[in-house]
Amino acid sequence: MTNKSTPGIEERSDKAAQVLRRLALDEDLKWRVPADPVLGEIARRVARRYVAGESLTESLDRIKEILATGHRASAEYMGESCRDPKRAATETDVFVEAARLLPPSCMISLDLSHIGLAIDEDLALENATRIARATADTGREMMISAEGSDRTDAVLSVYRKLAEHFDNVGITVQARLHRTADDLPALLHLPGRIRLVKGAFLEPESVAYARGDQALPVAYLRYAKLLAASGHLCSFATHDWDLINEIDQFLGATGPDAPWEFETLLGLGPDQLAAMAERGHPTREYTVFGTEWWLYVCNRLAEDPQRLLQALIDAAA
Repeated sequence: MTNKSTPGIEERSDKAAQVLRRLALDEDLKWRVPADPVLGEIARRVARRYVAGESLTESLDRIKEILATGHRASAEYMGESCRDPKRAATETDVFVEAARLLPPSCMISLDLSHIGLAIDEDLALENATRIARATADTGREMMISAEGSDRTDAVLSVYRKLAEHFDNVGITVQARLHRTADDLPALLHLPGRIRLVKGAFLEPESVAYARGDQALPVAYLRYAKLLAASGHLCSFATHDWDLINEIDQFLGATGPDAPWEFETLLGLGPDQLAAMAERGHPTREYTVFGTEWWLYVCNRLAEDPQRLLQALIDAAA
């Protein structure tokens, strides 16, 4: 007989994911874990599956490997919630250097809070403008990543101002957020690629679908079809096989010049990318680099608690 007081596997998995997302919100841990002489080394073994390197130079080889397979690449220098204006400027320098050193076909992604949004919107715009100019000058795309719903208004505000001057700057929207139903149609009138993700942040159900809500994949598919039908540059960033196959069926015949692409994260979706590339779709693999990898890895594990088992194996390797 089943003990009703014992949580089921699904319930325990949900609780594990909630714990990981709370850990991902702890800004102090992003410094303490990598710096710890014992825990840091163990965590690094887990992070290597998802992180291309701790420096731009280290990430270059991983990115070249991706491009050699025929996939496009995206690189993000990790770091969020920077609250020091001088450091935000220094971090901006790294993105500008990445625009100079990375292969031309490699997109550059960033959190606006990494370059000043957590301090002042005008500072973020100033630093983002430097990066937008550097990426435009080197013929590459720049992608603004999604952040928590408490920052969405500010993120979209900076994006709209950049879009007045640059057509190579894209924006990420989250299918989980209820507001996306209104945000997305308006964004279709602006240039730059629109990257559609489910959304990995810990959010109240008043502003976002719960991760397990069946309405979430329905919303994602609805937004994906809207993007595809619009002819707007877009990325379908998901590891959900059901969604990938449904979008593929909706798109029908395609080719390398299609305005859309399928995107997965490093270490998570090689099978999906290979399948979509075989069907003729443009594909992209998203990589991250930098020393602030702890929060990113927590979010990756939280998206699928079964990855905790792989993390245990990686930690012991």
